[in-house]
Amino acid sequence: MADDDYYERLGVPRGASKDEIKRAYRRLAKQHHPDLNKDNPKAAEEKFKQISEAYEVLADDEKRRIYDQFGADGLKQQVWGGEGFDWSRFTHAGDVEDIFGRDLFESFFGRGGGLSGSLFEQFFGGVGGPVGRRRGPAPGQDARVEVELSLEEVARGGRKEVTLHYPMTCPACRGTGAEGERLVTCPTCNGRGQVSNAQRRGYSQFITITTCPKCNGRGQWPEHPCPRCSGEGRIAEQRTIAVEIPPGVPDGVQLRVPGRGLAGDAGAAPGDLYVAVHVRPDDRFSRDGDDLVYELPITFAQAALGAEVEVPTLDGTSRLRIPAGIQSGTALRLRGKGLPRFQGPGRGDQFVRVIVVTPTRLSAEERRLFEQLRGSREEPGHRGPFDRFRKP
Repeated sequence: MADDDYYERLGVPRGASKDEIKRAYRRLAKQHHPDLNKDNPKAAEEKFKQISEAYEVLADDEKRRIYDQFGADGLKQQVWGGEGFDWSRFTHAGDVEDIFGRDLFESFFGRGGGLSGSLFEQFFGGVGGPVGRRRGPAPGQDARVEVELSLEEVARGGRKEVTLHYPMTCPACRGTGAEGERLVTCPTCNGRGQVSNAQRRGYSQFITITTCPKCNGRGQWPEHPCPRCSGEGRIAEQRTIAVEIPPGVPDGVQLRVPGRGLAGDAGAAPGDLYVAVHVRPDDRFSRDGDDLVYELPITFAQAALGAEVEVPTLDGTSRLRIPAGIQSGTALRLRGKGLPRFQGPGRGDQFVRVIVVTPTRLSAEERRLFEQLRGSREEPGHRGPFDRFRKP
């Protein structure tokens, strides 16, 4: 359930008001509080944490706006936020008593509104202990690059080299930021990856847990910084990467290359690389999915009498028979001469569309022959004396 929708956790629509969110949380908090679920307190504890996580985000206007737009990852703060979980939302006497009722409020937070140490330890791991998931080092962002292919390259597939210019994981320390990859326990957080600050104001206790500023949540620190990246775990450089192009790839497809994106914080995984494919227009063929279309100009004589001609294909040339009497615009099929089917077996076809070319200049002999031909055949639309007796 850790990856589900926060609105679904609370059972409210995405457009729910603050009051609706608060009422839903109040109802679920009472229902799943471990003190009221003696038969299965661990399951109730986990459920209670999950609905509290959702309420913490949806009850805050800014966090809710970011969540609605980018989802949980866009918050860049995994459970309770990059600034740490603000216990003031849950330790203020008025809010919590209103949610749980006085008896349950006093059992959870103690008389006078102070946070009950035992229950804090039970549900949230104690002051400075883990609260939900650690944020830790931020993973690298995804990168995008464009590659242009010819139809021949689409047909063949194979490797295509692309050149990238952006921060990448340091090869000397493999992203750890440490010389020889030797890491020691962080002296600031003692390996916990988090630091906490507790304050008491009147009857309320405020506890803020934040990511360790020194190790960025890793819990470890380089014994000696890597000399190549100065302990950053990443370097800016130009690199050429071979990308595997599948045969028949369509124009506009984005190919994902895992782990070849921008480097993350020291110790974090890099992002992915997305390669946007653009297919160059071809002077000979137009593309229709896996099929190719080639336009073949022919003469009147070839159209009337038929002919056998050679036509280009991606594999060379092929012989094509043109039947006598073919009309301009008719498409003839060459089976299996198209592109490989993307992520499927076989190949498409090549269609040869014949275009009867009308000559613009005639020699005297050609004109005489055409006049003779015209006289020997009825013109289209000509009606003879017996045409009125013919069926339409």
